[in-house]
Formats: sequence, C-alpha cells, structure tokens
Amino acid sequence: MAEKILKLGIPKGSLQKATIELFNKAGFHVSDDERSYFPRIDDSQIQLIMLRAQEMSRYVEDGVLDAGFTGYDWIMENDSDIVEVCELLYSKSTDKPARWVLAVPNESKVQKPEDLEGGIIATELVNATKKYFQKKKINVKVEFSWGATEVKARLVEGIVELTETGSSLKANNLRIVDTVLTSTTRFIANKESWKDEFKREKIENISILLNAAIDARTMVGLKMNVRKADLKAVIKILPAEKSPTISELADTDYIAIEVIVDDKVEREIVPALKRAGASGIITYSLNKVIH
Repeated sequence: MAEKILKLGIPKGSLQKATIELFNKAGFHVSDDERSYFPRIDDSQIQLIMLRAQEMSRYVEDGVLDAGFTGYDWIMENDSDIVEVCELLYSKSTDKPARWVLAVPNESKVQKPEDLEGGIIATELVNATKKYFQKKKINVKVEFSWGATEVKARLVEGIVELTETGSSLKANNLRIVDTVLTSTTRFIANKESWKDEFKREKIENISILLNAAIDARTMVGLKMNVRKADLKAVIKILPAEKSPTISELADTDYIAIEVIVDDKVEREIVPALKRAGASGIITYSLNKVIH
C-alpha cells in the first residue's frame, strides 16, 4: 500500500519567513533553509515544496500540489480554478491586507483613474490590472514590469504596485490614486485532492491549527484570585462576551478566575481588576486559540 502524502506548497520569497513562523507556532517544526526548495517538516505525511506565490495557484490547480499558500491577488491574476480552504490574516510585514494600488509621481497631473486614458501602466499584476481598467471603461496599455516598478513610474503614465505600509511609495515620491485589488493570504487546495478523504482531513487539520495560531497572536490568558465578596465587581470589569472559568480554592473565602482576552483589553483591565480586589494576577501568552 502506497504511503499517504500531502504535497503542500510553501510560498518562497516575501511570505516565506512569516509562513514558516506560523507553522512553528501552530505546533509543526519546519526547517528554514533558504537554499532548499524542499524544507523538512516533522510530519511524515506532509511533503513541503517551496514555490513562488505567483505560481502557486497554477500548480495547485494542475494537481502538481495538493494544497498551498498564496495571495488572493495571484489567484485572481492566474484565474485559477481551486478550492479556497480559508483566509489567513498574516503577511510579511503586518496583519493588515496588502493592496495593489494605482500610483503616479507626486508631480503628475493625474488625480483619478480616468485621467490615465490612453496612457501606459506598468505592473507585475497584468491581468488583474487589465480587468480593473476594463471595468471602468478606461483605455490604457498595461505592460508587464520586471521588478523595480516604482522606478518606472516616471517612464510611463502610472504603475500598479503592491504595498502594505506605503513606505516604499512615499520614499520614491509616489502617491496613490486608487486601490486596484486588496489581497490576503489564502490556503488553497486542488479540487481532486479535496475529494480525497485523507488529504481533505489533513488540509482541514492544518487550517484549524494555523488559524488557532493566528488568533493566539492577539490574545492572552489571564488568571487571578478574588475574594467571593468582590466577585461581582470583578466580573463587571471582564469583557461581557467572555465567560470566565471559576474554581474553588483551599481558602473558602477566595476563588480563582481564568479567562482569555485580547491583549489590548488586558492592559486596560488589569489595573481595574486590582482596584476591584483581584490579587495574584498572572498574564501569559498563548500558542493557539481554537474557537
């Protein structure tokens, strides 16, 4: 009987480090050798293959890979017929979605997309950019740009470039005219692989663990001891949507409370909890939060 293996594509390049870090936090151990296209993982049923995010959806659609990680932008660019397993809110710099934006030099007279009628647009995202202008019924020529697209903004009428923070555009004295496409990382699967019981369960298990690791990034565990007489006052301070775990202590006048809260909430409520009578307050980081 042939060994069951899930062929899983990891994006090489800007998303590589963030993806491997996420796998490690989810409980997998992945070797991060930048020279290898076949990283090792401590799961004998998973074979990792490193590919550029731009190519990933094509290889998944063709069945070369059972599943993989890529941006929504490249799924749209390649017009790939795949199963979208889930959205994963992480990226190379921030947890915010990346944007493909239409940009021009600061000194350009262009104020809106229609002002580019008859012009040339340089971008790596050719097909999606063409669809954007076709939808707006603006006649432009879209040319493929081999990297350093910001530099070409002064050679053509405009560019469509990927940005997360906008810092690179500002550094090159460019301004944003419009957003062409918003993109987040997607976990995708081949349609035939999705029908296979073993592969689908494996893919779903990975999805659950990765999302749990993402959710844990912005949450903390909170423990404290509270006198029973102060319980109502303490409960009022805790977020209304959270149901805390309450345990009896050896000292019958006290109880222990444990709850998971957003890290931003934690820093606001801990001083209030202390004033309300809570003691022995402990906060701790989380690896995974499964809802």
